[in-house]
Amino acid sequence: MALTPDEFYQHALAATDSERRLPLSRMTGWEISPFVQDGLRVTPLRPPVVPEPPRHGEDPAECGICGDRDKGVWFNERWRLDRISGVGLPLIVMLYPRDHYDLADLPDEMAAELGLLSTRIVRHVQAVPHVARAHMYRFGDGAAHLHLWFFARPEGQAQLFGSWLPVWDDLLPEYPADLADADAALVADALVASSGGSRTPTAAYGTEAEPAR
Repeated sequence: MALTPDEFYQHALAATDSERRLPLSRMTGWEISPFVQDGLRVTPLRPPVVPEPPRHGEDPAECGICGDRDKGVWFNERWRLDRISGVGLPLIVMLYPRDHYDLADLPDEMAAELGLLSTRIVRHVQAVPHVARAHMYRFGDGAAHLHLWFFARPEGQAQLFGSWLPVWDDLLPEYPADLADADAALVADALVASSGGSRTPTAAYGTEAEPAR
């Protein structure tokens, strides 16, 4: 059985200093880290909050993602894909079920579709010129409505490898929107060809998103 919230907190607290700060993680020493270790400090460890605060859209009637169910670059009857605007990477797209589901709530048929769609989206993003890799993330602490991120890592940028990529995205200057729109259209067209559905017939896409969580 997992530790209780208080037990977990006490376990972690035993590794902190007098200010309740944990030591820097091994990740901060990796060559792909965007931060220099000298002067970098960990935020003081805060005690648990139980019960946890509700996520955005716990009530489907108040879910903003549900309100955007007809917005995106690609659709079929159950899913939609949209480009996330205001980002630093060449392309970030997000896949949502059009109806209100979290990952654990998906019917088996949609869960099977999710696996196939995710594979094809990664394949199509990686086919965009000058994109080396597509990273896929699911977090789920910010919004109750399922949302999967697909981050395009630019070709040749070895410093942007791996798990620090979302942090680098937050640090980089905003990528030109017209180029991202064109690449989103390439991905949407490829998804229509591989999976059916339809593409939005417009040159301007983009949904602003909160930090990945």
